[in-house]
Amino acid sequence: MRDRERALKRVLLAVASLLLLVLGTASPASAHAALRATNPEDGTILQRAPRTLTLTYTESVGLLTDSFRVYDPENHRLSTGQADHVPGRADTVRVPLPARMAKGTYVVAWRVVSADSHPVSGALTFSVGERTVTSATAPGQAENGTTTSLYNIARYLAYLAVALVLGAAAFVAYCRPPQRSLLRPLFVVGAATLLVSTLALLLLRGPYEEGTAPELASFGRTLTTRPGELLLARLALLLLAVVLGLVLRRRPVPRPAAVTAGAILAVALALTWSAAEHASAGIQVPLAIASTTLHLLATAAWLGGLAALLLTLRAPAVPPQVVTRFSRLALTSVIVLVVTGVYQSWRGLGRWQALTDTTYGRVLLAKLVAVGVLLGAAAWSRRWTGRLSTTAKVPAKVPVLAGAPALPPEPPAAALDLPVRHLRRTVLAEAAVGVVVLVLTTLLTSTLPGRAAEEAATAETGIPAASVTTVPFTVGESGRGKVQITFDPGRVGPNSVQAVVFGANGALAAVPELRITMTLPAQRLGPLDTGITDRGGYWATNSFDLPIPGTWTMKVTVRVSDLDQTTVSRKLRVTR
Repeated sequence: MRDRERALKRVLLAVASLLLLVLGTASPASAHAALRATNPEDGTILQRAPRTLTLTYTESVGLLTDSFRVYDPENHRLSTGQADHVPGRADTVRVPLPARMAKGTYVVAWRVVSADSHPVSGALTFSVGERTVTSATAPGQAENGTTTSLYNIARYLAYLAVALVLGAAAFVAYCRPPQRSLLRPLFVVGAATLLVSTLALLLLRGPYEEGTAPELASFGRTLTTRPGELLLARLALLLLAVVLGLVLRRRPVPRPAAVTAGAILAVALALTWSAAEHASAGIQVPLAIASTTLHLLATAAWLGGLAALLLTLRAPAVPPQVVTRFSRLALTSVIVLVVTGVYQSWRGLGRWQALTDTTYGRVLLAKLVAVGVLLGAAAWSRRWTGRLSTTAKVPAKVPVLAGAPALPPEPPAAALDLPVRHLRRTVLAEAAVGVVVLVLTTLLTSTLPGRAAEEAATAETGIPAASVTTVPFTVGESGRGKVQITFDPGRVGPNSVQAVVFGANGALAAVPELRITMTLPAQRLGPLDTGITDRGGYWATNSFDLPIPGTWTMKVTVRVSDLDQTTVSRKLRVTR
């Protein structure tokens, strides 16, 4: 039995390490803010050069020292004025452009920080006089892989550490285990990990926002931003908690006062997360921050409490009351998680289709599956908890001498040992699944919510914006690129279609032939040829009719030479 437990512990450690490695080095997901509108619009041709570039996002954004870069058709960076917010509009940024701009296509690379603390970046093009093939590649706006990986790993470790510390504290306060010394390593490791990961986040915050290699040049600016201030507050609260713990060890205080002080510290610590993530932007911010704070505290009480229970079950004798109290604590945590989770899912998704249509929805589905498995393991643990309590009440046959006082009945050691061993195994299984749930929860905080994705596709008037689809293609070993296709307005009825081909280096590319056809399999309609023609650097048609709503199949055929061509298919949802 002990060999199995050791093997399960090794598997748990391996799973946690693998998830940290894979998710920490994965490509960063889109954050909350998204570009909603630009002036000039992306891909447009202007008769006169604009004096100002204006970008509007779905939420308020913060500016970096080098947020906007504008490149001319020869890939020379233009000297622009200082970017700032439009007065009274924290979600809209303007960039003064040079007074004289030559004819041709310009590339704008941008990078800002969304209200929920995640950096977002992108690019757009506009042309003056005529559209030309440009060699501009807008260098320097991409993510730095090393910085992003280190920052993501530090985020996951911080979430795991705070769950261990707060959960263990809740376990001690409510379940009152007799041998608290067994939990000391959990507090030490959790607090040390939280301290180191928070310091790492503070040092990496600037390079993470800028998309640069790890360095300290932007540390001073980080301390003046809201994410930096919240990280400093987290450090201060953590140090205060350590001091409070040392004081309580030397000078015990009444239990109600200690519990109250601990609860206040726990809520304040949780707020340093909820005030910096998705809850801090979007709709119903105060309610969302309260819900996220409760969600984090309930997660910590359940998962951190599981780790504390695991260590407690290593004691020679565990009072059944300890396990029973934790069972009640876990049940309360689950209820809180369900209520807050339903609200946060509604707030993040916006519509049921987003469960399958967006990355946020798919990650949420994965979390729901993991939570379902976790609830199953918890139910199995409650079953052994019930057996433990029942066994503890079974009177043992104790001989009583005549005239001697009756001894309190004690259950046989073997009778108690079996439920404890099985309970230890099921709790260990819960902890393994709990690590997966915690990692998926962390991943959700850096994924673009479905509601925000829908907002990004909707103009300020509430009319859906043009449908833009990017289709990558590969021809042979060297012919790689992508086609950006725009259906305007992207709904049933007449549409204008524009297609721009980009080469492997991100620059506009010319191809001898480009064909786009549309098919609606559900209605056996098509293929309908869009009839796009070469307009000198881009392909377009001013009139193409989409007669029926539904999920259309768009087939894009790209010919790069007399012999080399490829056809790629993509789904396109068309509404009324």
